[in-house]
Amino acid sequence: MDTTSRLIMLLEVVEQGSFSKAAAMRNIDRSVISKQISKLEDELGVRLLNRTTRSFSLTAAGAEMVKKARDLRLLLTDTVQLAENYHQEPRGLLRIATSHTLGRRYIQPVINDFQKRFPQVNVDMRLGDRPVDMISEGYDLAFRIGEPRDSSLIARKVARNRMLLLASPEFIATYGNPQSIEELGQLPAATYATSHTRLDTINYINAEGEECEQVINAVYTSNDGEVILDKVISGTAFCLVPAFLIENEIRDGLLTPLLHDVNLPDYGAMYALYPHRDLPVRTRLLLDAVRHYIGDPVPRWELNIPELDSLYKSQ
Repeated sequence: MDTTSRLIMLLEVVEQGSFSKAAAMRNIDRSVISKQISKLEDELGVRLLNRTTRSFSLTAAGAEMVKKARDLRLLLTDTVQLAENYHQEPRGLLRIATSHTLGRRYIQPVINDFQKRFPQVNVDMRLGDRPVDMISEGYDLAFRIGEPRDSSLIARKVARNRMLLLASPEFIATYGNPQSIEELGQLPAATYATSHTRLDTINYINAEGEECEQVINAVYTSNDGEVILDKVISGTAFCLVPAFLIENEIRDGLLTPLLHDVNLPDYGAMYALYPHRDLPVRTRLLLDAVRHYIGDPVPRWELNIPELDSLYKSQ
């Protein structure tokens, strides 16, 4: 391993906050990271880290080396990208982060076709709702639902994402068809919740054009949208969900929209996120393929919802 590689490794240790996390990211043993950092210190003739049993801190020299390592990583990325853009056919590794539902339903079909067209591109797709540090963890592209929180990333809107109030015919037979948002708020609900997102209120716009909020009676929460739909289909709760979760449940009569005339603002759109404005060819081509597959301006998930244009004050 050369000095450049060891500098990048030092940067990853600092960004991840520990030797163990940096090692896990590379899928190597922690001791390998430790030995390489020690060799880097020997090569440079200066101590870079003050280490204790449980933690470390940067020395003044270490802080300067980390700054240089960031510049170096950016230069290397740009150099590789420049070379790749001269290839007649895209090649190399493309790392993607996205949620479980988006990945399974809307990204994987694109990848299947993409790799038939470009067999020299390898894809590593990781599914989960955990926010990732795209630069330090080495991701080329991420697809997320909701407004981007990291201002250092480039965000490109892929598709809108409307909201729906849904219940099963069995639920309506048991509780009746609610006639107001206040009445609905008293009925049992299934809601989505993670460590950073919680949908336990209904945001709507009243007749005066004012933004309002109705607290709902959450009797069931989950961090998986498909599980929430299963709960609602059981007839024991209603839900407020974004349209991208719907397949054929409404068309098949398993779920029914509630309170058609309520004005529900759109949920956070689907975005593509990437760390640099100038995308490598393979990344740009995959992003274009995803956008084409999902559809613009009408996303393909809306095609699964009968008469959606007449629901929830659609514009």
